[in-house]
Amino acid sequence: MQNASWEPSAWDLSTGKGGAPVQGYVWQAEDPRAAVLLAHGFGEYAGRYVERYHRLIPALVEAGFSVYAYDHRGHGRSEGRRAVVDAATLVEDHLRARETLRRQPLPVFAFGHSLGGLVTAASAARDPRGLSGVLLSSPALLIGEDQPAWLKSLAPVLAKVAPAAPAADLGTGGLSRLTDEVSAYRADPNIFQGKVPALAAASMLRLSGQLWPQYARWTLPTLVFHGTADRITDPDGSRRFVEAIPAPDKTLRLVEGGYHELLNDEPREEVLGWILDWLRERTQEPQRA
Repeated sequence: MQNASWEPSAWDLSTGKGGAPVQGYVWQAEDPRAAVLLAHGFGEYAGRYVERYHRLIPALVEAGFSVYAYDHRGHGRSEGRRAVVDAATLVEDHLRARETLRRQPLPVFAFGHSLGGLVTAASAARDPRGLSGVLLSSPALLIGEDQPAWLKSLAPVLAKVAPAAPAADLGTGGLSRLTDEVSAYRADPNIFQGKVPALAAASMLRLSGQLWPQYARWTLPTLVFHGTADRITDPDGSRRFVEAIPAPDKTLRLVEGGYHELLNDEPREEVLGWILDWLRERTQEPQRA
């Protein structure tokens, strides 16, 4: 193993246009077959995918995939008021990260979880160039489906006048059926533990609604997985998304009874296998001298 400590190298996302707004990281594989751009979920941070999420980053690196990631604004080591973020701005950051990755010669796959799944989907729908495929983990693609129209119309007003006001309580009990994983989440000082701020909630609602017409042009190879018992993001969003996209290579994996963080939930070995197998099938083994 090249990086026994799993400390990442710094990744500069500035693309020559001034300082990067976020803190970037890279975990390099020894003989990479592709690169994976990882977008984390609301409240968490990129480094969590080293120790938690069934050690997704080490698993990818050991399988020959270099992993690039960054902490969203207002998360982890990136600047900004904690979790008070505009989803549209996060999409711009994702596009900036992808522009940086065009400097390297490897195929690029985009992986996004929850909020990161929404951001990844928006980025890919807006500009699919340079991507070889997309993986979405419990993506937040369908938001506010059960909310009354008056409440949804009030959301942008509240976001403007009080962007940090607590607007939604996602809770932690729906993260996993494994109590030690839920306890680890609650004890992690680097995770934002409060309610979703009004700006984040309203901008996610707006972005998720704007994207549905754009999915009719989606042709990228795509893997989506979601738990049917997810109470944090709506699994119907994943179902509708896969039905809507005309991509000839698309796969939806639904985990019966699965909670939000499937790589921290009971079927984590199986889910990790899906990810690695899907990526291996869509990349070639590197040629060796």
